Amino acid sequence: MIKVENAAYTYPKSDSPVINGFTAQFGRGEITAVTGKNGCGKTTLTKLLTGILRPHTGQISIDNNDTSVMDLFEIGQRVGYVFQNPNRQLFCDTVYNETAYGLRKLGLSEEQMSREVSRYLELFGLTRLGNVYPGTLSLGEKQRLVLAAVLAIGTDYLVLDEPTAGLDIARRRELGDTLLKLRQERRCGIVIASHEAGFISRYADRELVMAP
Repeated sequence: MIKVENAAYTYPKSDSPVINGFTAQFGRGEITAVTGKNGCGKTTLTKLLTGILRPHTGQISIDNNDTSVMDLFEIGQRVGYVFQNPNRQLFCDTVYNETAYGLRKLGLSEEQMSREVSRYLELFGLTRLGNVYPGTLSLGEKQRLVLAAVLAIGTDYLVLDEPTAGLDIARRRELGDTLLKLRQERRCGIVIASHEAGFISRYADRELVMAP
């Protein structure tokens, strides 16, 4: 479980916190939608959960491990982050190497790595694209590639920031069905920051509304 306890964060050059005294819990095996008006702190919360930002006060823990004593890679092994724009996360020359990047950092053998990459490319329908340059993929394929890459290193939680932005109805349904599958088969804890009411009502187990 990810626990956020009385967390606050203020951006540099700002006089007021964007998040102040925020407390919540996000469990494994559930999809939680985080909603609220623009400026309420949804994206800031996603960055706090994934260690990109650190709370100025309060505490965040992952399965009872205090994130204040964990570095970004350690947090990333437990909590995967999918940016609103997947292009910001793709930097390798092929789909295969993008999926393998985190596994290489974990020190897996080539045989182990190849097996894991193949498994996740198959899971997300990307096997035939293994040698393709990620920049040429469709938006939906890029999103699935990011999911494959972050899940391959064994993350138990996923945090997605406005994941339906730019997706048509068919791709939204595809994404939602993938998240349901991950929740059921991997017991992933999934946090979605979103404005999309229809997507939330169809796929989220609960909704957490952030006040401005």
